[in-house]
Amino acid sequence: MSKRTHGILNFCALTLATLLAAPLAMPQTAQLPAPRPGYSFPQRQTLTYAVDWRVFPAGTATIRFESVGENERVTANADTMGAINMLFHVSDHFQSIFDRQKGCTYQFGKQTAEGRRQISSTLKLDYYLNKSTLDEKNLVNGQSKHLEAPIHGCQTDLLNGIFYASSQPMIPGHSFVLPVVDAQRTLYVTMKAESREEVKTPMGTFHTIRVQPTAEAGVVKNRGNIWIWYTDDERHIPVQMRARLFWGTITFRLTGNEYK
Repeated sequence: MSKRTHGILNFCALTLATLLAAPLAMPQTAQLPAPRPGYSFPQRQTLTYAVDWRVFPAGTATIRFESVGENERVTANADTMGAINMLFHVSDHFQSIFDRQKGCTYQFGKQTAEGRRQISSTLKLDYYLNKSTLDEKNLVNGQSKHLEAPIHGCQTDLLNGIFYASSQPMIPGHSFVLPVVDAQRTLYVTMKAESREEVKTPMGTFHTIRVQPTAEAGVVKNRGNIWIWYTDDERHIPVQMRARLFWGTITFRLTGNEYK
């Protein structure tokens, strides 16, 4: 498998991370919108997705939501399967902790095992000191790095951003902007609600709102498009996600939704 496809099961890369290869020319004062009135983030909920690359089953992704005091914790695991796993093994783990009332990310961790590449990193955001701290370690050669950078206001992260969008009103033709922290920079994503569609998944048929994350940078035009289908109700559960890139299409389809 080529280097271009080495991260096909990397949960974030298949959705927002591909989009966020370059920052937008937007003011640093853009703020993370607060959750809509009456919205509550899910508790003890686990979402499971089947992942296909082109027409081939490629793996599974599992996302878990739970409360941690006044905060919310989201964990995601992505693993290859079958022939894809034999060609290039991927086992990635992500964790985000954020403020349930404001949406601000406090900590974002990644443990990625993709072929011979094994990296562990933790990004912490200190809104009192207005700085982010990144600690990263290469688990293969033992090399480590520690970086600090200024931040400006409340931000979400690459994992939480996909699900934090569920807390916002979704009306076809309307959009909202999410400031996303990615390593040592802030990136801005416009989430545009395009249309209402009926989507079939292994869990059944859903009435959804199709949302496209967009950016003004040319990298999006060069690489492809991304869409997320959220249920057209108060929960806005992402039941399908698709990245159409120049080397193929990757699709996430919801296969399980457990509350326990």
